[in-house]
Amino acid sequence: MLYLASQSPRRRQLLEQLGLSFAVLDVDVPEQREPGEAAADYVNRVAREKAGAGLLQVAAVPGAVVLGADTEVVLDGDVFGKPADAAAAVQMLQRLQGRSHRVISTVWLVSAGREEHESSESEVRFAPMDEAAIAAYVASGEPYGRAGAYAIQGLAAAHIAHLSGSFTGVMGLPLYETSQLLRRFGLR
Repeated sequence: MLYLASQSPRRRQLLEQLGLSFAVLDVDVPEQREPGEAAADYVNRVAREKAGAGLLQVAAVPGAVVLGADTEVVLDGDVFGKPADAAAAVQMLQRLQGRSHRVISTVWLVSAGREEHESSESEVRFAPMDEAAIAAYVASGEPYGRAGAYAIQGLAAAHIAHLSGSFTGVMGLPLYETSQLLRRFGLR
């Protein structure tokens, strides 16, 4: 049985695109970057901790396989998590507008006797945005609950000048990499 260790509606929707049945687990993993921790190491660690926390919840289920994922926006070495409020969203978007940044997404599959992971790294370039455009986007409510304060699949798409990499990875679950992991676990 496959379990998704995430309450993200986007991850659920993306995993459903693969045509698999799965159950959702609610895990609470602190998303706190350690001092000196490289951005990719941070994303990898958090994704693994989510999968591990999920596996603890279903350890008694024979054949349980848990998927954990994390996605973060990285600019100038800074990791942009989810904005705490409108001011944080504005600040993130001001820094991102007119520039390119990386989006790192890592997926872990873990079971009682096995664990593997895959990562996806994409480059996204925002078009320049004036203060009115940023304010309107923040007022839409879309930036909340999203790394880097934007949803590439939503209203922010009008401001994305270029994407190199995985569209679904930027959304929060890189489907190619996820599909490869599931195949290696015999779930596809």
